[in-house]
Amino acid sequence: MTGGSPWKHILSFSFPILAGALLQQLYNTADTIIVGNFVGENALAAVGTTNTLAFLFLSAAIGFSAGNGVLVSQHFGAGNEKMVRKNASTGILLLLGLGLLLSVTAILLTRWAYTHFVAVPPEILEDTILYFQIYSAGLFFQFGYNILSAVLRAIGDSAATLYFLLIASVINVGFDLLFIAVFHWGVAGAAAATGIAQALSMAAAYYYMVRKYPVFRYRLKEFTWDNRIALDTLIMGFPITVQLMIVSLGLTMVQRVVNSFGKVMTASFAVGQRIEMYLHLPCNALQATLATYTGQNIGACRMDRVKKGAGQGVLISLLLTAFISFFVWFYAGEIIRMFGLSDQSASLCVRHLKAVALTNVILSSYVPLIGVFQGAKHPVFAVFIAFGALAVRVIVTYWFKDGAFFGSSIVWWNSLFGFCTGCLITWLFYLSGMWQKNCSVTGK
Repeated sequence: MTGGSPWKHILSFSFPILAGALLQQLYNTADTIIVGNFVGENALAAVGTTNTLAFLFLSAAIGFSAGNGVLVSQHFGAGNEKMVRKNASTGILLLLGLGLLLSVTAILLTRWAYTHFVAVPPEILEDTILYFQIYSAGLFFQFGYNILSAVLRAIGDSAATLYFLLIASVINVGFDLLFIAVFHWGVAGAAAATGIAQALSMAAAYYYMVRKYPVFRYRLKEFTWDNRIALDTLIMGFPITVQLMIVSLGLTMVQRVVNSFGKVMTASFAVGQRIEMYLHLPCNALQATLATYTGQNIGACRMDRVKKGAGQGVLISLLLTAFISFFVWFYAGEIIRMFGLSDQSASLCVRHLKAVALTNVILSSYVPLIGVFQGAKHPVFAVFIAFGALAVRVIVTYWFKDGAFFGSSIVWWNSLFGFCTGCLITWLFYLSGMWQKNCSVTGK
């Protein structure tokens, strides 16, 4: 990435990331469509209201796996096969242990969380608890899948994760149809399908890893634990984990307000959020891409390319998001019809999608720059931005929810306030040049 046209490198590197995220969203969407059409709106609302709390637990899997991936990549780049093996072994044991601990914790806290913290409407409470408890039993496999994928990406095999996501997608949709449409297991069937898909994709990832890369062929007694590596993994992954947890907690507080407006709003919001995730895909992929691009070019003393790539990355993010937003704005009704919502919920959801089609263009204008800060050794700043944007979203939601101007619509218009705050903070920090202070080539 240190020579040639920056935008070409940025596009080619971001494509597998974007394709993988798109595939994941497609199978999550298919899951929601099947539940909505075969079980009903109550079940759809019950499953949808679990998304934010589920992401809170997954934040640890994503963040700490990424932390271990950094360590593995450093030793892989140095050609130290022994340390690659040792770091991967410790990372796998650590993440599997965390996965087991958080699976048990989530199961035990489910009823309290959805009764008192998220405040789910009474008519969907039992379905919500049933779904989340079964789903939580599969967290162990999601932690395992994330660490195996992170290790593979660390040694340069990013395409493999697409194969595992494809496996998970096909299996999840297949078992959804079997358990829900044929066996009529309702939300329990949806949760079981997700757990089985995650378990099989984890098994496929491990099989692929040990078959293709001899360095990872451990016998049971060869899995080693190193306290220092475990601590380094936690330290490296902590900023990412905290950033994701802040987002999850903020959105969970918003979900609580959504639920206070009843199950019609809960169902509508669940579908709206699912579609909104497609609008986030380009900027998130470009954030990850610019982190790598920036790191490589700083290492090559090419700060001029960092700045040029940052501008081109933001422009690509804006164009892709604007294209998707255009489609969502004009075809919102047709998109929503696939989910089997009632007329009342569908009407709310159309308003939701048209609002986020506008506000997510703002998000796309600054999120790629967070990748620049991460590549320039300022990962903590991402936490600061996330906290600022989410704090504003939560505050305005609770401030305006009972007002005459916004009312219930603040649950989607809060993004306007939050994204503008994040955009202002990010661009001020970028234009100030302070993000270059940790770079050995500052001023060059």
